[in-house]
Amino acid sequence: MSLKEQLFLACRDFISKKRLVIENVISEIETSLQSETKSSAGDKHETGRAMLQLEREKAGNQLAEIDKQEELLSKIDISKANTTVSLGSVVFTTEASYFLAIGVGEIIVDNRKFYAVSTKAPISQALLGKRVDDNIVFRNRKFKIIHLI
Repeated sequence: MSLKEQLFLACRDFISKKRLVIENVISEIETSLQSETKSSAGDKHETGRAMLQLEREKAGNQLAEIDKQEELLSKIDISKANTTVSLGSVVFTTEASYFLAIGVGEIIVDNRKFYAVSTKAPISQALLGKRVDDNIVFRNRKFKIIHLI
């Protein structure tokens, strides 16, 4: 399995786990909403329902964000070798190594550390469109792209 494929699968696994957690939260909220019964303390009941509705809306927004991230991942062609940094690139620099996909954070593959970052992340913005041997200045630090997949 290629390095890019391993990084891609780690991102997909991260999203799948996140989706499962949020779907469970939504299910619990809906169960709570259905089991709420009108009590003599009407205001308290309505406040509880309103809070659950807000939590449900928040979880729904998180689920929509996961859908966007999955859609973005689906646009990555892991078989494509990149000559310039773009979505799906694995970028090795003199400072760190990056996988431009979605914001997952640190991923370890074959005892090597990579940072899976969104293309909207500031470091990605500094890298996009660059090539091997290009110098980058990011947060007052200068580094160089040494390899690109």
